[in-house]
Amino acid sequence: MPAGLESRVAIVTGSGSGIGRDCARALAAEGAQVIVADINEEMARETVAGICADGGLADAIRVDLGDPLSIEAMVRTTVERFGRLDILHNNAAATHLASSLDGDIAEADPALWEATFRINVTGTMLATKFSIPHLLASDSASIINTSSDAGHGGDFGHTAYGVSKAGINALTQYTAAQYGKAGIRCNAIAPGLIVTPATADNYAGPGGDMMKRHHLTPRLGTPADIAAMVVFLASPASGFVTGQIIHVDGGLLSHQPYLADVAAARGKVTDSR
Repeated sequence: MPAGLESRVAIVTGSGSGIGRDCARALAAEGAQVIVADINEEMARETVAGICADGGLADAIRVDLGDPLSIEAMVRTTVERFGRLDILHNNAAATHLASSLDGDIAEADPALWEATFRINVTGTMLATKFSIPHLLASDSASIINTSSDAGHGGDFGHTAYGVSKAGINALTQYTAAQYGKAGIRCNAIAPGLIVTPATADNYAGPGGDMMKRHHLTPRLGTPADIAAMVVFLASPASGFVTGQIIHVDGGLLSHQPYLADVAAARGKVTDSR
């Protein structure tokens, strides 16, 4: 069934590569006109070329989510080029900062912490802020934020990243509460482990097998899994869904933490595709 996105205009931040690229292509395949926004303009243009080759309509914009003026210009340019805005997918994040330097709290670097929040949380807030006046004119406005399972449970590292994603969850619900009656829906997708071309080698061996043990599905996630949810949340089919944090993670956070060990002890682990 078509998603009903014909004539809709969407912005997808961080769509020059990875999950964002698949999301932009999926929205365009359903008829949306897509602004591919990324700090790497060359990669954004590669995404646009792929969309256009498939018969879609898209344009590339360079955006720096650490720069309020750049974010404002992204929204303004979108409306100038396509005449409206219906869908905002706040996908971009400071993944380059979620490195070994983003460790435990006792070793936290305040500069890294602040940079992570400036891009992940403040950047998302500003994109939302500047988009709202235009989304109010749409008859089917949807904001889709990219959260993470990392915002729902502690880990040994990536502390700033995880806490910033918890902030995205709260921002999602505040936006939904404040603008729902005005016709703007706002939801977040919390991906679990998503294997991209850049990370596929990391999960081809024992590391991947270990992670599969803790999923309820027989495989790990792909960017297409996230893109499918983005299309749903962007479409009129999700018109009664707002203020939700939707986990697209193969059931990773939906069970007791010892489930994989119990299953193994009972001989229930039979497949690790």
